Amino acid sequence: MINIKTAKEMDGMREAGRVACTIKERTAKYIAPGMTTKEIDMYAKKLIEEMGAVSAFLGYRGYPGYTCISVNDEVVHGIPGERVIQMGDIVSLDVGVEYGGFIGDNATTQMVGVTD
Repeated sequence: MINIKTAKEMDGMREAGRVACTIKERTAKYIAPGMTTKEIDMYAKKLIEEMGAVSAFLGYRGYPGYTCISVNDEVVHGIPGERVIQMGDIVSLDVGVEYGGFIGDNATTQMVGVTD
């Protein structure tokens, strides 16, 4: 069975996506050499709470992080921990939130500390 969303539900889905995107963008700007992936995760946690959202990842099948953070050649959905980010590392950040009854999920990958 296919459930067709109402205009109000579509708006709710868009808003959840916007919230996740805002958190992703702010967290991505925060990432710098010398910090741990756990510190990045805790920053995202603070933003998630400030925006009135809940992590869609925390506790899912026992997942311990608020975000997924993978460094360099790690496969997606890396668990935040004590790994220290180095200049030039490639960091993938995935933010998923529940907001207003809907899930928003956004991801980005960036090279740390290197500007154009």
